[in-house]
Amino acid sequence: MAEIISEYELMFLYEEGAMNRTLLLYGFALWVVGTIGVRFGGQLLLRPESAVSIIVLYALSIVAMALLTRRLCRAVGLPRSEWLAGAVSLALPTLLLDPLSSAFFPAVFPNVSPSAAGLFGGWMLCCCAGALLGATIGAVRSEAAAR
Repeated sequence: MAEIISEYELMFLYEEGAMNRTLLLYGFALWVVGTIGVRFGGQLLLRPESAVSIIVLYALSIVAMALLTRRLCRAVGLPRSEWLAGAVSLALPTLLLDPLSSAFFPAVFPNVSPSAAGLFGGWMLCCCAGALLGATIGAVRSEAAAR
């Protein structure tokens, strides 16, 4: 069964070496590239008037982040038992920085309708959820097969 990390343990992950610095840097780079991308093309992607485009965006983002997380965890040589901490490392910049992007949405993304702020926040949560799913789904399956 996958190890569950409680809230108070999360703040000590980096100090104990469980937080992966390389994946944290990848996460920060993804955040920078993504923020720049939304700043210049977000009006094409974030369309709150279209329920279908929202669902497609969320679904594709979950799958893409799950696959990217798995690929990056393998690429940095993390053992399978450390993938969840790796996913946290990858998602942490988004979780820490995008609340500011959401709070100041019209100033950060003047090209996107302010009504898309909630859509944007939901999208970031889907991306982070995809990262966590990518790190855990195979682990659950492989543990079930081992029983």
